[in-house]
Order: sequence, then structure tokens, then C-alpha cells
Amino acid sequence: MALERKAEGVLAMDLRDISSATDFFLLATGRSDTQVQAIAEHVIDELKKGGVRPSHVEGLAEGRWVLIDYFDVVVHVFHTAAREFYQLEGLWGDAPTRSFEG
Repeated sequence: MALERKAEGVLAMDLRDISSATDFFLLATGRSDTQVQAIAEHVIDELKKGGVRPSHVEGLAEGRWVLIDYFDVVVHVFHTAAREFYQLEGLWGDAPTRSFEG
């Protein structure tokens, strides 16, 4: 879904063995605030079509870092600079990962 809006650096992180907060992170990057918002809105809209609604969304209005919480999966859509600054891949570096490309 994120790739349909030309997201970059799409990465799934398996946190099941290292966190009790969630099972997976899905990370994606947009090059502008507008693209970050478009990616996040597309993910939300597409999952709603399947009857899946987020429990919480934050950061959508700003477009720098959008967090979409689906309980077992937390989607993080970052602006390039925000992803470099927060370095979630480094914080959860021991998590198995899978990259996706468009």
C-alpha cells in the first residue's frame, strides 16, 4: 500500500520476541510532508476497505512522522529527515527485518 504512493525505505520489523507493545513495525518514508500524509492516508483508507481500522493515529496533520496503531502492527510513515533523526531501525536493531521495494 505504501509503495503505491511511492514510499521509500519500506521495512517490516518483527518485534514479537523483543517487545510486548506490538508484534510488528512497518516503516516507510516520504520525501515531503504532503507525500507522508498521502502515504499514511492511503494505508488507512485501504485497510478500512478490508474492515480494519486503526486504534490511534497521530501526526497526520503535520506530516513529519505519522504513527498509525493497529495494535499488532504499528505503521510509521516518516519524512526523510525525521526517519534519519529518530533511527527506529537502530533502536530496534536486533529485530528481524524485511525490506520492500516498488
